[in-house]
Amino acid sequence: MVPTVHPSSSSCLTSEPDEKYANVNWEELGFTLIPTDYMYVAKCKQGESFSEGKIVPYGDISISPSAGILNYGQGLFEGLKAYRTQVGQITLFRPEQNALRMQMGADRLCMTPPSVDQFLEAVKQTVIANKKWVPPPGKGALYIRPLLLGSGAVLGIASAPEYTFLVYVSPVGNYHKVSSGLNLKVDHTYRRAHTGGTGGVKSCTNYSPVVKSLREAKSAGFSDVLFLDAATGRNIEEVSTCNIFVVKENIVSTPPTLGTILPGITRKSICELARDIGYGVQERDVSVDELLEAEEVFCTGTAVVVKAVESVTFYDTRIKYITGDKALSTKLHVMLTNIQMGVVEDTKGWRVEINDTIGIDSFLN
Repeated sequence: MVPTVHPSSSSCLTSEPDEKYANVNWEELGFTLIPTDYMYVAKCKQGESFSEGKIVPYGDISISPSAGILNYGQGLFEGLKAYRTQVGQITLFRPEQNALRMQMGADRLCMTPPSVDQFLEAVKQTVIANKKWVPPPGKGALYIRPLLLGSGAVLGIASAPEYTFLVYVSPVGNYHKVSSGLNLKVDHTYRRAHTGGTGGVKSCTNYSPVVKSLREAKSAGFSDVLFLDAATGRNIEEVSTCNIFVVKENIVSTPPTLGTILPGITRKSICELARDIGYGVQERDVSVDELLEAEEVFCTGTAVVVKAVESVTFYDTRIKYITGDKALSTKLHVMLTNIQMGVVEDTKGWRVEINDTIGIDSFLN
């Protein structure tokens, strides 16, 4: 049984056809779901290629209770953003990297992924169909969530016989509302991933286990949680949804992506930008001791972009770090967002422009 789309309370179109922008208070955007007008859906059987997908009204899906995603967590997701530049052009940032990462995750979970071209086309169609939901320049971004689901029915532990590739979007603002920097708690009880597991792919099953730790940290006044490695408990790995960097003198260090840490696309880009301005970048094990002795710490990710860490608390020890105009993270944030927003020339070929003059009628069959 392959999922079908059914009308729901959120599936009615929530914007007028002739509007440039949807009716959203752009000044108060947070990182919460705002249902938009359309989504993309494609399906395939195990071992076959995905059919040509369709743009359909955003709404609930119907799925078998014995679907692989529901019973065994056979599912992946990606996250990327569309931006509106000062001249009104809508752009994406390195979307082919998300497509390749989904393929890597699909191989790990024995799933059938969309091709890179189909992934890119699905993302572009979904953005064009919802282009009035792309915030005005400087007011946020359109967050894009591609999903690959084991939607076919299966009882015993096995790959699902059918898959669904779905893309939906939501306008978003800052992931963290704090302006000065994050206050992280090092979790010395729970672990996010272990060697040989799925920490290095964007499996749906990686994220719900961090909620307990995150809730406990936030209830104690912290912004987020920093997890340690499962093997030794002495090295830092990831924050709940983003990569982490430490800075000392002219060296920027970040934990290596060897299977327990997600190979973030923002992480990859920041490593390159830091090298461009003369910093040494080391991808290696980083101990808690080094973290506590660092001059600066920051996080990177699609949602957080580049965010300074104001403090880290490890047991009863709280260390504060450089933030603000003197911080490297501030400079890297400006460099990255200037590329994403079209403020500077994209000499690296990272920015992908979308032809938003195509009408939605081109996708509706």
